[in-house]
Amino acid sequence: MSLVMDTAAIADPELARRGCPIDHALQAVGTRVSFLLLREAFYGTTRFDAFVERVGVTEAVVAAHLKSLTAAGLFERVPYREPGQRTRFEYRLTDAGSDLLPVLLALRQWTLRHAPGQTTPFDIIETESGLPVEVRICAGDGPALTGEDITLRASPLR
Repeated sequence: MSLVMDTAAIADPELARRGCPIDHALQAVGTRVSFLLLREAFYGTTRFDAFVERVGVTEAVVAAHLKSLTAAGLFERVPYREPGQRTRFEYRLTDAGSDLLPVLLALRQWTLRHAPGQTTPFDIIETESGLPVEVRICAGDGPALTGEDITLRASPLR
C-alpha cells in the first residue's frame, strides 16, 4: 500500500526533502530512549529518578534525552521541593509533547499486529465505554482510510 501521488509531486523529488515534517519530528524525538521517556510521561512519570528506573538506562542517558526533549519543546521543567530537600525539577509534557500520543499509540498498535508473539501488560481503553482504543486515519468523521484512499499533493510554499 502506498499513497497516490499527483503529477507535481512525482516530477519534483526535491519536494520530499524540503521542509519535511517527518524529518523534523524525527530530529526532535527520533531515538528509542526518547520514545520510552515519552511513553513513561504518558503513564504519569514526572520525576527524573522514576524515568531512570522505568526506562532502564543510565542517569546520564536520561539526563541527555530529557534535555533534548525539553529543548525541542516536548517537555517542560517544573520546580518542586520536598520538605528539607533542595529544589528539583519534574518533567511534564507540553501541549506539543501531548500531541504525540497518537504516534505512540500507533506504534504500539503496529507492534501488536505485526510482531509475532508480542504481548502487552496493559490494555488501552476508552474510560467511559471500556472499549479498546484504536488509531486510524480518516477524513473528518469518515470511515478509516488506506493508502490507496490518500493523495500526496505538492503544497504551496509557506
